[in-house]
Amino acid sequence: MNVVATVVFVALFVGIAVLGFASAHWRKGDMNHLHEWGLGGRRFGTWITWFLIGGDLYTAYTFVAVPALVFGAGALGFFALPYTVLVYPMVFAILPRLWIVAKKHNYITASDFVAGRYGSPALALAIAVTGIVATMPYIALQLVGIQVVIGGLGFSTQGLMGDVPLVIAFVILAAFTYTSGLRAPASIAVVKDLLVYITVIALIIVVPYKLGGFGNIFAAIPKGHLLLPPVKDGNLGLQSFYPTLAFGSALALMLYPHATTAVLSAKGPNTLRRNWVFLPAYSFMLGLIALLGYMAYASGIAKLPDLAPYFKQYGPQFAMPGLLLHYFPSWFVGVGFAAVAIGALVPAAIMSIAAANLFTRNIYKPYINPNCSTRKETEMAKLVSLLVKFGALLFIVFLPLTYAIQLQLLGGILILQTLPAIVSGIYTRWFDAKALLLGWAAGLVWGVWAASLSGFKASGYGLHIAGMVIPAYIGLYALVINFVVAIVATLVIGALGMANKQDATVAADYAG
Repeated sequence: MNVVATVVFVALFVGIAVLGFASAHWRKGDMNHLHEWGLGGRRFGTWITWFLIGGDLYTAYTFVAVPALVFGAGALGFFALPYTVLVYPMVFAILPRLWIVAKKHNYITASDFVAGRYGSPALALAIAVTGIVATMPYIALQLVGIQVVIGGLGFSTQGLMGDVPLVIAFVILAAFTYTSGLRAPASIAVVKDLLVYITVIALIIVVPYKLGGFGNIFAAIPKGHLLLPPVKDGNLGLQSFYPTLAFGSALALMLYPHATTAVLSAKGPNTLRRNWVFLPAYSFMLGLIALLGYMAYASGIAKLPDLAPYFKQYGPQFAMPGLLLHYFPSWFVGVGFAAVAIGALVPAAIMSIAAANLFTRNIYKPYINPNCSTRKETEMAKLVSLLVKFGALLFIVFLPLTYAIQLQLLGGILILQTLPAIVSGIYTRWFDAKALLLGWAAGLVWGVWAASLSGFKASGYGLHIAGMVIPAYIGLYALVINFVVAIVATLVIGALGMANKQDATVAADYAG
């Protein structure tokens, strides 16, 4: 066990836990109301929202997985950069309008908006269930970061005793989320981001210095790791898969329930717009994080006797932790590992709150207990947030890690199928609710089928057209099918005189 690193790690973790519990008294509101517990009273200003959205979207798994992908697959791992660049113009145009209408009608979730906009409980239920299913494995993957750094501290992560640190971490997470709601991850996100920035800046300065500069690093990387393979025999390969994966991931990112929750907690639409002007700073940081994969490759740390066992157990996931262990003193290893672990708690807390909001508002209240009081509604959300975290913990404890990764890949495909109902609804009421439901089902079925062809291990599908093979992100192909079915079905339903034009909102609700 690395005693010094462990002491620093535990001290920072305990400090974060205390901050999480103390957050219940920050900007205090009536925590018996769901908009207070689950959205922080919609009162977060520019800086807190900036840290919250950044901490929500740039997770511990990002911190670990992006260098791992670059280390193992090379240039493909950099798809994360263009997709975070693409997402900001889209959310700048779309999500402030969602905030405005949600505030006017007290919508807590995107499914609330869909139910009001289309007058369709069935469509709202479909969106809610999709969001919950897509979120569960995403929460589980946050545990991967904690698991890797706990192993790096010298603790075994195998067997029942190996799961004890994970259980302790998530018990703490469950406790402060239950008491403080969204205020806890909002306050912790500030500390998390500061630790991440300190760790990444230190890595990006020290490691290249030790390796003789970036010239030496790139000289040590094989050409196949630096460039996407060229088009060969009519197969576009990664040349088409890379941009579609980036674009599809950008579309999916803003639709995840935790992203919506962070957005709706802001003080107003201008708060969001100011945020998205400055959020690309995270994209810059992500580029530096991706470079860590090349640094790990060039340094050859995977073959060092003291680190090889870790790489054998965790694979490329240990690229970034391996750099910390090899090039930094123990006390800073504790700081860096704490950044990863705390970086897991923030998004995991927001994700569990978002899933709880969806279940309570769009399943429990309309279908199980329509007459529940405001207090009962909030109590149910708190309980469900605990169950969601417990379910995510079971993913890691009882299922192989590859299952969680595969389910998360599938989750991205699923969540993308909610785009027509949510995004088009923000701008137009042209689509019919029944048509959107048919499109959602068609995209979902095709997406799951296409992913199953690889045993849910890959997110690409090769389309054969005129002697060419065009591999692309499954979620994007499924989204095209979704839209085509929704458009055709809307035209047919309208022609048959069966259109439902119910709408609880009016045009003025979207202006502000």
